[in-house]
Amino acid sequence: MESLIPFTTSGALVDCVDKKVLVVLRDGRKLIGVLRSYDQFANLVLENTFERKHLARYYADQGIGVMIIRGENVVLLGEIDLDAEDEVPLEQVPLEQLDPAYKREAEFRKKRETDKSQVLFEGLGFSKEGGEGDGY
Repeated sequence: MESLIPFTTSGALVDCVDKKVLVVLRDGRKLIGVLRSYDQFANLVLENTFERKHLARYYADQGIGVMIIRGENVVLLGEIDLDAEDEVPLEQVPLEQLDPAYKREAEFRKKRETDKSQVLFEGLGFSKEGGEGDGY
């Protein structure tokens, strides 16, 4: 019966070791690489890592190499289906072509979040992220 209880700790990552994974970070970046190692805090070591940048129906990859990721920054981690990976309905373009528009979009999103945070703080009394009252 105990074998039917699912892992809810970093131990669940054991099945993803040496497999290609997608990692979404708190700052919104999407990293793809081979999970080589992890620890009890879900700190990750990725090899052959690249950051995938999406904009509309286009994407570009920026190579990183080996990366160590602090576990508290991971929002999502999932194994990539290698058979379905080639059927992505997006068009790959060179990073130089996508990067300027991607940066403009990122700045727009950042400003929108800042404005929204300010309205919530001033109008409804919410605390600002990382500010007083945001601790856990």
